[in-house]
Amino acid sequence: MARVFNNNSATDKTIRAIDRKREQERRFMLSQAFKNADELATRLVQRLIDRHIIETTSEQAMRDLFSEQLRTISHMEEFDIQFKIAPLRNLATDPNFISLYLTQYIIEDLVDHPKVQDVFGDDLDVYLTVDSVLSKIRPS
Repeated sequence: MARVFNNNSATDKTIRAIDRKREQERRFMLSQAFKNADELATRLVQRLIDRHIIETTSEQAMRDLFSEQLRTISHMEEFDIQFKIAPLRNLATDPNFISLYLTQYIIEDLVDHPKVQDVFGDDLDVYLTVDSVLSKIRPS
């Protein structure tokens, strides 16, 4: 009688290892976003203005707003983050979830802010601009 080889335990270990690595990356990125919120917000607002993504009457108000968002995301539940980024999940391959979150925030919420005159560009333009700043906190 032939012996049946059960590879499920090896597959399960591999899946668990991948999940652990993703969770470690996620926690690292959230802690870096929290620690460097002011610096990242300053760079992000400047990049958004330089690339003509947002037009605002107060750069300082935008810096404060993005700094607050970067601090807030580290305390949010996973469900809330996933719910917010759901419309953009397929926007890029291997996306940065914090970049997706801020992109969706810009597209949905920032448009209605009293200090924002207008938001330009499509979803991908906004994501690429945001990710060009936030890719610095993503581990290699």
